[in-house]
Amino acid sequence: MTRFGTIAVAAVLAAAALTGCGGRQDAPQADTGGAVTCEVGREARVGIATGNATGVYFALGNAYAQQISEATGGKVKATAAETGASVQNIQQLVSGNYQVAFSLADSAADAVLGTGGFTDKQPVRALSRIYTNYTQVIVRADAGINSVADMRGKRVSTGSPKSGTEVIAQRLLTAAGLNPDSDVSAQRLDLAKTVDGLKDGSVDAMFWSGGLPTPGITDLFTTAKDKVRFLDIADLLDKMRTVNPVYEAGTIPAATYALPTDVKTIVVPNLLLVRADLDANLACALTNILFDRKPQLEQANPAAKGIDRATARNTAPVELHRGADHALR
Repeated sequence: MTRFGTIAVAAVLAAAALTGCGGRQDAPQADTGGAVTCEVGREARVGIATGNATGVYFALGNAYAQQISEATGGKVKATAAETGASVQNIQQLVSGNYQVAFSLADSAADAVLGTGGFTDKQPVRALSRIYTNYTQVIVRADAGINSVADMRGKRVSTGSPKSGTEVIAQRLLTAAGLNPDSDVSAQRLDLAKTVDGLKDGSVDAMFWSGGLPTPGITDLFTTAKDKVRFLDIADLLDKMRTVNPVYEAGTIPAATYALPTDVKTIVVPNLLLVRADLDANLACALTNILFDRKPQLEQANPAAKGIDRATARNTAPVELHRGADHALR
């Protein structure tokens, strides 16, 4: 055998040692069904699926990853990754690319029910309900758009592909009597590119579902000022609730982005998700860290103030992971 061939075989064997017969040595253990102690049994790496780099998921996901690593003394090494958000996060969580995922409650509900963008019921569970996402619909002041129905024929950013924002955007357009596929020129852009498009005039309107304040939206209103404005979409709530009852009425306070007045909108909770088969002790530890390190998360973004033990269990129809259930008793 040549030297190259020997090295190649060695590499294959080394990879097999890590990935075969139970997976990577640093991958979290599967749940064994035993008693929950909340003690992490071995070193593990945890990947956290977040969202767009200028959104709240990303800010909190990175802060959460740091707190997980610190709280466990490095035994659990957590890292956060930028993603397309909710739907994509769930798909990659189920496939094993990540161990924790941020998601909007409506997308998570679709996943466990096998509806919407999911053809089968997905094996995911919740660690906790976290903060609330506000649907932020913004238009260029000169675009002649005074309602979602006025977006017909306009260039509209509906968010990143397979994101929770895209799900809500398509449902809002439908609720307003528009066909999302043909009545608007849909721009499936991430938040940073969407904000740039509104600034340079290549985008007429945008949808965004995020916590308050969302850094990218702060940047938009700081630089574009009166060239952009929010739409009130409260009149579409009843139709949205026929699609999914998780939608609720909400208000974006004027002080959030230095707006002239408060803005009525539609809100939806966020959930922190894991696979159903995640080790219960790790799930318990991750849930405890979420609340024990809440002050540090609030420093990363004020939206973390919405993380509350009083509402943490309100994740239906997504079941709590049994480790999280133990932590929240």
